[in-house]
Amino acid sequence: MRPRVFAVQAIPEAPLRVLQEVADVEVFPNLRRQISLDETIDGARRADYLLGLHGNFVPAEVITANPNLKGIAFLGGNTVKVDFDAALACRIPVLSATPEDAAAAYSTGVAIATADLTVAMLLALAYRLVDADRYTRADSTFQEQTMALMGVGCRGKTAGLIGLGQVGLHVARRLAGFEMKLLYTKRTRFAADEEVRLGLEYVALDDLLRHSDYVSVQVSYNTSTHKMIGTREFGLMKPTAYFINTARGRIVDEDALVAALQAGAIAGAGLEVFYNEPPTVWDPYVPQSLREMNNVILAPHNGGATFDSRSFQVMPLAVGIKDLIEGRRPRGLLNPEVFGEPVLHPEFYNRGPIEPGDKGPDHFLVRAH
Repeated sequence: MRPRVFAVQAIPEAPLRVLQEVADVEVFPNLRRQISLDETIDGARRADYLLGLHGNFVPAEVITANPNLKGIAFLGGNTVKVDFDAALACRIPVLSATPEDAAAAYSTGVAIATADLTVAMLLALAYRLVDADRYTRADSTFQEQTMALMGVGCRGKTAGLIGLGQVGLHVARRLAGFEMKLLYTKRTRFAADEEVRLGLEYVALDDLLRHSDYVSVQVSYNTSTHKMIGTREFGLMKPTAYFINTARGRIVDEDALVAALQAGAIAGAGLEVFYNEPPTVWDPYVPQSLREMNNVILAPHNGGATFDSRSFQVMPLAVGIKDLIEGRRPRGLLNPEVFGEPVLHPEFYNRGPIEPGDKGPDHFLVRAH
């Protein structure tokens, strides 16, 4: 009988084919919502191996549901949401992408795709593309050159980039091609010659907010950036300016954003991330107030949603499961102690239940350096 793999979320064809070479693969079929705990448990009972992404949880109830479970492969590395106490008790290896594989997948895939999505949102806001689509679909005719869809445009406008890591740099390079003025702020300023080369001007956050026609958030989420954009910051922005967040939802005070949009303090927003998402909740939640606003573009946290990017991310998991099935040690093994070796990550143990939460060991905040 062939080994059985249960994927708690759909994966691209390339890693799927790798798994199908050595196993029968069942994939959770729903593309509309997260898999529930009960569905995860049911899937585990039918499988020898589990595979999942960053936003999926493997609490003890899943691990103990099947005494024949042989391996767990989930994205997340040091933030993988697996109960390691239960995995050790059941002698189940847990693997993820190695830091090297994860970094390569991010730099060559996710960072580029997220930057492209950020620019796509800016362009859609600049030229009111979503409004134009709705306008054109509403009737069989239209008014040419209508004033109903006037946009701010890009040329000569100012884009303010909050944070300038890999994603932010890709965004800056792309926006430079639209002849925009580029302001930026970050913890460590670039050297003057680097700013000239990239066409960037460094300013303090308040000045960036005051002068930008488009404000884009690209910082990492950590304890120092939690709700860094709130009522005060939105109050500094121009009423004609647009706000874009493709970083993390909890960098922004979502209630303050809704209030600013409702009051007309800013012109609109492009949002790909939201305040309530895993790991703080099991199911992502988008407030109805945001869903009802025509001046807000929404996307379901899918900045890395290209076939190439997602394949780069998931392929190490597929290869790792294949290695386990064929008797090889996978590169991304996180708990070699299940084979009697020294504990590799003592911080993974005694964390309490693996469940969503705002605080404690399962908040998985990246700590500020």
